[in-house]
Amino acid sequence: MTSSTSASASTPAVTAIVGGYVVPVASDAIDGGTVIVTDGVISAVGGSDIPIPDGATVVDATGRWVLPGFVEAHGHVGIHEEGIGAEGNDTNEMTGPNMAGVRAIDAIDIDDEGFRDALKGGITSVVVKPGSGNPIGGRTVAIKTWGGRTVDEQVIVADVSVKSALGENPKRIYGAKNQTPSTRLGVALIIRQAFEDARHYAGARAEAATEGKPFQRDLALETLAAVLDGELVWDQHVHRHDDIATAIRLADEFGYKLVINHGTEGNKVADVLAERGIPVIFGPMFTSRSKVELKDRAIENLVALAAAGVRVAITTDHPVVPIDFLVHQASLAVKEGLPRQTALEALTVNPAAMLGLDGRVGSLTEGLDGDVVVWSGDPLDVTSRAQRVYIGGTEVYTWDEAAHRGVTLERSARFA
Repeated sequence: MTSSTSASASTPAVTAIVGGYVVPVASDAIDGGTVIVTDGVISAVGGSDIPIPDGATVVDATGRWVLPGFVEAHGHVGIHEEGIGAEGNDTNEMTGPNMAGVRAIDAIDIDDEGFRDALKGGITSVVVKPGSGNPIGGRTVAIKTWGGRTVDEQVIVADVSVKSALGENPKRIYGAKNQTPSTRLGVALIIRQAFEDARHYAGARAEAATEGKPFQRDLALETLAAVLDGELVWDQHVHRHDDIATAIRLADEFGYKLVINHGTEGNKVADVLAERGIPVIFGPMFTSRSKVELKDRAIENLVALAAAGVRVAITTDHPVVPIDFLVHQASLAVKEGLPRQTALEALTVNPAAMLGLDGRVGSLTEGLDGDVVVWSGDPLDVTSRAQRVYIGGTEVYTWDEAAHRGVTLERSARFA
């Protein structure tokens, strides 16, 4: 795989990836296809007849597969750093059950090794979320997995959703403190009361605005009011089927957009989820049945959800499962009966659509960000590897065949 360039300073930055097996995901695959990225944005996708702009950097991908960068829809990369223990774990602010006012972006270290692993796994976008220790955990953020001087320069969407948890985790955390919530009843109460408060808050805010009076903002209630207004998705951590029913009940009561996260027993209510159009971010799959909620965990549960017509995405819940194993989870799901196309959609277009990122990422489509990965072969073949990774048209990761190792474009080289 070779590249050449003859660009001048006066021309736009153009990269043309040619000759590969191009899999846009959102449209049919193209053998011997071409992907052109101009100034960080996909400007053309098609066959070998697409003209290559003068001055383009040309990448010969003959014999390779070319796909959009994968989207990890539920991870803690950067806020649960690897290898440094408690100091690097800022996943849960467990000093109160309602932490709607906190934001994941405020704890992300973009030098976390997990981001380098993400590139190795062909992942160019990740939605970083608070953990599941609280009934209401805080705001999430969608970012690119590389490229900024600060995390702010990697943001795709600053406010995507609010992380919430039902079931075992918040019950255990606060039960150990001998405070509410110590039961499933209490967990639902915290969420329900928070939304009732947000309703009254939004009304008082509107009244103050009408009358021209000053109004004291409450960051937690501002967040929940944004959920009620449809500005933020409600990302519901939930495993058991009865907790999924509670999640649906609460969403019906308050009218917010619900996305199920994990959905271990979602197969037991797959028909309900399909009828209601509620999507599921499924996983992680490479785990043991380490707690009661996971006793029925199985990869084939994802297959059942998809077969019922539920839109599905796949997650590693990094660092629960290493983020670069995202594609391997999809491979094993295919082994268990998930259609190949659905598996690829679960890594790309589906998570992007679920979380409102599809105007930027998720497929090789003209007008979307130039996040492109050149694979040595079919990415669902576990022996394939990402050989070139582009984010916004910039090559940020390359597999060095001679040295047999990946090379990441580090900060010193990016911003010298």
